[in-house]
Amino acid sequence: MHYNPEQTCCGQPAFNSGYWKESANLAEKFLKDFNPDMPIVSPSGSCSGFIIHQYHKLLVDKPELLERHSLMKNNIYELSDFLVNVLKVTDLGAKFPHKVTFHDSCSALREYGIKDEPRILLSKVEGLELIEMEESDTCCGFGGTFAVKNKAISTAMVEKKVQNALATGVEYIISTEASCLLNINGYCDKNKLGLKGMHLADILASGF
Repeated sequence: MHYNPEQTCCGQPAFNSGYWKESANLAEKFLKDFNPDMPIVSPSGSCSGFIIHQYHKLLVDKPELLERHSLMKNNIYELSDFLVNVLKVTDLGAKFPHKVTFHDSCSALREYGIKDEPRILLSKVEGLELIEMEESDTCCGFGGTFAVKNKAISTAMVEKKVQNALATGVEYIISTEASCLLNINGYCDKNKLGLKGMHLADILASGF
């Protein structure tokens, strides 16, 4: 495995806020930071989906980068997709003796296209009990700058998400998206609720 310490943001926050020039600069850096011939694995379906499906919009006047993106986009994977569908590995020997529920990130589910993969991996974790909550695929209210520009609506959405999770009686809410977990944990901490958000990768690395 190779990790490039010079890598930075993929450019999605700037893109979503309308700063396409700045986003294009980050897209160019990303394409130069990574080898298109090697699998590129991300713990975020949001980042992966953005790179795969949106970079071409930023590079229309840069044919060399478009060609590099064309080669690279077929080699970019979200973590659970890479483990389950590429490596064909579902049991990593993890142990986590707790009840959990799962939140489907909007971008991971609808743009990148994962749903079953995280659940398959969780099903192999020793001691873990997955209890599905209502509306697991409904937005948590983060949406990047949406949470800042529409605070009241965002707060109502994350409250609903957390209440659905608490109704299952679980201790943890798991997701593949750090931004969703940031929003969920922020709400839980502020309201001193007995629920903690954790990334799938942290679950898979636990109990050794």
